[in-house]
Amino acid sequence: MPGDEIVIYTDGAARGNPGPGGLGVVMLYRGHRKEIAEGYRMTTNNRMELLAVIRALESLKRKDLKVRIFTDSRYVSEAVNKGWVFRWETSRFRKKKNADLWQRFLELYRLHPVSFVWVKGHDAVPENERCDRLAVEASYGVDLKEDTGYMNHNGESLNGFS
Repeated sequence: MPGDEIVIYTDGAARGNPGPGGLGVVMLYRGHRKEIAEGYRMTTNNRMELLAVIRALESLKRKDLKVRIFTDSRYVSEAVNKGWVFRWETSRFRKKKNADLWQRFLELYRLHPVSFVWVKGHDAVPENERCDRLAVEASYGVDLKEDTGYMNHNGESLNGFS
């Protein structure tokens, strides 16, 4: 349908950064609402912010959907809106953190016309506040997932943290 747009709000959280983390997503489309929340044992805030966007895009059922993503992460929004991630890609993400997630993001990003809007966190934007609650609550879950891109098989950080 012309003018159709999926509106997505995302947020990520990490307690300790690095530490236990979570992501929260609220998706709105044609009067429907979907929420996603996942918790991870050891990760960083930036990884959760980016993974929230990835999980939202992964959940789309068809290609070429117009998508507008609202995030309070300047790391994510500016990387795309200012073109940094595309330069990082041409250098094969050399010396860039979270290369595994950025590569995964770019594959999904190219399936849809996606735009990013930065919103100030904790500024009474209802859906952003909901994502924050989902992310924080998920970080306290009992069956936390492993962020395999963050931790190697020896339990050591792959991103410069010990």
